[in-house]
Amino acid sequence: TAAEWERHAAWWQDGFTDGADSEYVEQIIPLVAQWLPAAATVLDIGAGDGQIARMAAANGHVSIAVERSESQIAVGCERDAANAGVAAVRWVRGDAVRLPLADDSVDAAVLCLVIEHIEDFEAAFAEVARVLRPGGRMLVLMNHPILQTPNSGWIDDHILEEQYWRIGPYLVETTTSEEVGRDVSLTFHHRPLGRYLNAAADLGLNLTAFIEPAPPSGFLAETPEYSDADTIPRLLLTVHTLAGGR
Repeated sequence: TAAEWERHAAWWQDGFTDGADSEYVEQIIPLVAQWLPAAATVLDIGAGDGQIARMAAANGHVSIAVERSESQIAVGCERDAANAGVAAVRWVRGDAVRLPLADDSVDAAVLCLVIEHIEDFEAAFAEVARVLRPGGRMLVLMNHPILQTPNSGWIDDHILEEQYWRIGPYLVETTTSEEVGRDVSLTFHHRPLGRYLNAAADLGLNLTAFIEPAPPSGFLAETPEYSDADTIPRLLLTVHTLAGGR
């Protein structure tokens, strides 16, 4: 919820931004940079402190960040000001299901680790389809909905002498409050992958790429308990292209 993210803004900034998180540094930001179209107007939805929006600006894109949290926007503007020589990010306070942008106004929209926190994700996708220009791209990065289903995880069975990745009840749609840090709990919505892909396709957001990266080396070095599961992706990136015309 909005209140959760406002309350835990400092936790996110300290642990996941400004080079603090290896998955962002080694995997997420490079993947987004790779799949953005050239010379684009880029919209970062649920931007947090704006690290993806700043990357887009640094790479020559016109960059817009939409965020609900005032604390995140304040820190984002401070970090933008310290980014001398890079075009400023345009910050807009708003919500993913009611984007404060005109129709056909951006070339790419990024939802990075956001969609699983949005209750009405179909409305968010519809807003992306509205603001994208024909041929524009939607990039959705999420916790892998199959392999990171609630109650999934690495099992080391010392009795049977077996090791395997357990997958939770994948087809069951759930809303849970998960403890992700000390005194930090966030709301997650789990849905089968088909729900996302079909909802996007119904809006003319056709699947262009489906990327399941292995955990990056920095994450594995920091999380030795995950090392035996280094062939199990934590993240999924889907890239969608909006069909031409309306």
